[in-house]
Amino acid sequence: MLKLIGPITMEKKEYNGSIPSLVLRPQSWTKLCNIMFANLPFGTGFSYAKNTSSHRSDRKFVHHVHQFIRKWLIDHPEFLSNEFYVGGDSYAGIPIPAIVQEISNGNGKALQPLINLKGYLLGNPVTTRKEKNDRISYAHGMGLISNELYESLQQNCKGEYIDVNSKNVLCLRDLQYFDKCISGIKRSHILDYYCEDEPHVWRRSLTQEFKESLSYHLTPPVPDLRCQLYKFYLNEIWANEERVRKALHIREGTIEKWIRCYRNDFVFDITNSVEFHVNLSKKGFRSLIYSGDHDLVVPFLSTQSWIKGLNYSIVDDWRSWLIKDQVAGYTRTYSNQMTFATLKGSGHTGPEYTPWAGFVMFSKWISNTPL
Repeated sequence: MLKLIGPITMEKKEYNGSIPSLVLRPQSWTKLCNIMFANLPFGTGFSYAKNTSSHRSDRKFVHHVHQFIRKWLIDHPEFLSNEFYVGGDSYAGIPIPAIVQEISNGNGKALQPLINLKGYLLGNPVTTRKEKNDRISYAHGMGLISNELYESLQQNCKGEYIDVNSKNVLCLRDLQYFDKCISGIKRSHILDYYCEDEPHVWRRSLTQEFKESLSYHLTPPVPDLRCQLYKFYLNEIWANEERVRKALHIREGTIEKWIRCYRNDFVFDITNSVEFHVNLSKKGFRSLIYSGDHDLVVPFLSTQSWIKGLNYSIVDDWRSWLIKDQVAGYTRTYSNQMTFATLKGSGHTGPEYTPWAGFVMFSKWISNTPL
């Protein structure tokens, strides 16, 4: 999230052997509010556990975040009166609603200090772990597969594209053809430059898919400068530079090598986060759920589907939202204080692809101004 909405990002230019440069982001969300970027679960970034036998899991992650926030507020009481929101994107759609619920439960038990919890926001969130089932419809709607293949997939797979019976030869054949059709498409943004060294994990189960795709870090050869992966390459060089580690006061002997996403020993023990959304809405918490509309990883169709399943009444129906009289996306507001919005032309990490639209969207939402 830091590189998406934080005050600095990696300058994307050809590596020349020196320490990669950081540049200011004019669309930083930190201009609008105070934001904590936590290296959690442990093992992320330069964080570590003293007990090396500890394994990580969704539920441990939830508990550790809750502990961290209350301890941090004890040390920084000047922030106690501030409204508090929790946010994240992609896989964060699984643990963050659970984190918000645990904070709320803690407040209900009068745990100290009380957290002035107001709501949460999620971008292109994994929610049901069944998101792959909506990729077929999305790919068809975007013209990536033919009408004939779409109809055949519907007929032979009956809407189930993840847990396919090994005896269903026709469905497996269609899925193989589907994979071939989108093999040259960047899944996180279907209009972006495609790089052959992107991880190909789209036929595995969703859990395995996110294990591998989010943990991917670069090895030689160096990616093309046009690739999104090039920034990841620079990130790894920068974070493993000794002078950077000293400037960040990283304890020697803790993290031998920084990698983009650390995944060892992680247990995926929250299977679905819809129940948390239901519970939180009953308590009156605000929520913003947004989607880059060119994302094939977690298509907006999938997000719309589980939101529809909540059966909230619509307060403000589907309409465009604007920036300087130009359409920046579409939005719908529900009862129970939930807002859904799309970022036009954006991908899986929305604010990264359309930073000004993401900034304006968040600015309006956090100030309770309609999009």
